[in-house]
Amino acid sequence: MDYYSSQISKLIEELSRLPGIGAKTAQRLAFHIINLPEDSVVRLANAITDARKNVRYCKECLTLTDTELCPICSSSRRNKKQIMVVENPRDLAAYEKTGKYDGVYHVLHGAISPMLGIGPQDIKIKELMVRLQQDVEEVIIATNSSLEGEATAMYLSKLIKPAGIKVSRIASGIPVGGDLEYIDEVTLLRALEGRVEL
Repeated sequence: MDYYSSQISKLIEELSRLPGIGAKTAQRLAFHIINLPEDSVVRLANAITDARKNVRYCKECLTLTDTELCPICSSSRRNKKQIMVVENPRDLAAYEKTGKYDGVYHVLHGAISPMLGIGPQDIKIKELMVRLQQDVEEVIIATNSSLEGEATAMYLSKLIKPAGIKVSRIASGIPVGGDLEYIDEVTLLRALEGRVEL
């Protein structure tokens, strides 16, 4: 039985299709949108429509942008000889928030996952290899420490090393505030292997 009119139900249904949005959150968002002034709703709808029409891949790093080159690739202050490889644009944003990395990125848009039928040809590895024909000194592999991320890192390492380019992997280990008794064995081992002198 529907509790709401068809228009409200349709809005809730569409909002609940968004990742991370359950039925209750979709309902809250729908009522919030309905109670907004009409010009705010129009701005929201236009922002969504404009982003969908105008956002595309950066010509260099393949992150999402509304210009030919993203702000990072077009910056003269970035070290173009160092490329950090990430799985998606959200990972790029996470590293940028640190404010400590001054190189450029390459976004794979996924990770190798034989279980899901995703092979090297299904992510942006070929485009990375084209970029590596330029003057690149180091590739930092910053894929997730999941099974898929590790498989992707190993594959990339074997592909890149013969070209004479330094390949490094981000360290992983125990999160700040983490209790050792709750950390899995693989994470503990990686933390031990990646230890640094104090």
